[in-house]
Amino acid sequence: MTFSILGHCERTGKAGFCQATSTPAVGWRITDVVPGRGIVTVQAMGDYRRLQVAKKLIEFGHTPDKVLKDLCEGDRYFEFRQFAILDYYGHAAVRTGSKTRSWAGEIVGPGYIATGNVLVGEKVVKAMSDAFVASASEELEERLMRAVEAGRDAGGQEEGQTSAAIVVYGRHEFPLVNLRADVSAEPVGELRRNFDWFKPLIDYYEKRTLDPESVVPKKAYLEKLGLKVNPYR
Repeated sequence: MTFSILGHCERTGKAGFCQATSTPAVGWRITDVVPGRGIVTVQAMGDYRRLQVAKKLIEFGHTPDKVLKDLCEGDRYFEFRQFAILDYYGHAAVRTGSKTRSWAGEIVGPGYIATGNVLVGEKVVKAMSDAFVASASEELEERLMRAVEAGRDAGGQEEGQTSAAIVVYGRHEFPLVNLRADVSAEPVGELRRNFDWFKPLIDYYEKRTLDPESVVPKKAYLEKLGLKVNPYR
């Protein structure tokens, strides 16, 4: 019961996803990135175990089509699930099971997949796709965020949204962005607030991870930008 956007930016090498759902804590259990390889989601009736299988297959170098085929084999509930796999080479594989709750479907475009189920209609994934394409000049994390906001504004899920998450990797094996709103009356809005505050720290934490001597303390860095150490105080 989720709508998600999976994306890869050929220009920057970034890859990630953003999503929202009517259930709590969506960020850890149905979607993930395999750095340098691809992004995968197993949603609708998601299964964390199937997600781990998919990640292993991607790590082994299997194509999205092969990963999807292997995921469906031996899974008695695959018709209840919605699969989307996107690799760093632009190859994609998607499948919406016949027993997923409507509206359910996806749009696949260059470097992205917009997918969802239990939506108010096809207009949700269309809005996500349009927003992602229209923001091509922005960094990937901003494009993903805008896509999910557009999906919400187009009606989102019939049951509304309870949680949301965004995860983006760069060229290294650690995330540049990993934020979530696990339980919220308006999780996409909360995620946007957290994301906007964190955005100036994306480059900072990347540099600090790679070379701690290359940056000043975080407090000094934020103060130089005129930002509070804790935006809620």
